[in-house]
Amino acid sequence: MDLRKLGELTVTCDCDVIQADGGTRTASITGAWVALHEALRSWVDRDRIHRMPITGQVAAVSMGEVDGLLMLDLDYPEDSHAQVDMNLVGTADGRIIEVQGTGEKTPFDRDQLGALLDLGQAGIAELIRLQAEAVAR
Repeated sequence: MDLRKLGELTVTCDCDVIQADGGTRTASITGAWVALHEALRSWVDRDRIHRMPITGQVAAVSMGEVDGLLMLDLDYPEDSHAQVDMNLVGTADGRIIEVQGTGEKTPFDRDQLGALLDLGQAGIAELIRLQAEAVAR
């Protein structure tokens, strides 16, 4: 965001995941970007602000290792049995905002971490594509 383009205005995004089977925090982050985009676009359309202040996209995904397999977007049963549980928040240009991971049942090594980050970034790229599709006019 280029906050200078908002002037004195403030935007608050409050996301409630009404129905989910795991990944509620990552779903909230990904959905919040779409909600923010649409709210700001309505402000531009109504001349409350002159230009769109969004400078890029943000999405988040969960991933982990379950029974030796790397998985993306774990549901509750997978998450509750994961040896490694991780969340990744990233940008459209492949940069990382946040990594949160835990060796739930066993420690993990750098190779596993790298493989999970690669999987997560591929998932984020797909979510970024879907976000762009959702807000396209």
